[in-house]
Amino acid sequence: MIYDYTIKTGKGGELNLADYKGKVIMVVNTATGCGFTPQYEPIEKMYRDYHDQGLEILDIPCNQFGGQAPGTDDEIHEFCTVHFNTTFPQVKKSDVNGENELPLYTYLKSQKGFEGFTEHPYKALLEKMFSEADPDWDKKPDIKWNFTKFIVDREGNVVARFEPTADMAEVEACVKSLL
Repeated sequence: MIYDYTIKTGKGGELNLADYKGKVIMVVNTATGCGFTPQYEPIEKMYRDYHDQGLEILDIPCNQFGGQAPGTDDEIHEFCTVHFNTTFPQVKKSDVNGENELPLYTYLKSQKGFEGFTEHPYKALLEKMFSEADPDWDKKPDIKWNFTKFIVDREGNVVARFEPTADMAEVEACVKSLL
């Protein structure tokens, strides 16, 4: 269950997901230098609009995709607060795939695998890039790119996975339906 996990914060502390029992949670792997980085804006808007109704957002910076999250945890946090006025929790930069992936991501991917990219200007580019690297890329649950979002309901169930190409209005509708 998601409440069994803890995550290190950028300041070296621990964030215990059990503290989020009864909340709707969005877990998102982010990067500061990505074509999807502007999604910080609608994510922050959702946080401000729905936090009082029980929405929590966990921002997990990750540098595994094109090296698009360079810098220290403090530098990443400063970028996000200065450019997007983010107020939701941001944890320590971490891996979401591979040998050193956060155990939380092992769990999330086991609950909701990759189901394909939705229509988006970057869809063809991403599909081409992945298929050239691995012909079976679309059959694996791995996180494919920055700004993949997992939505967890108030009971701790992983109910949705949105790829970075998903329309943010769909993400918001999902979150709103769970509040």
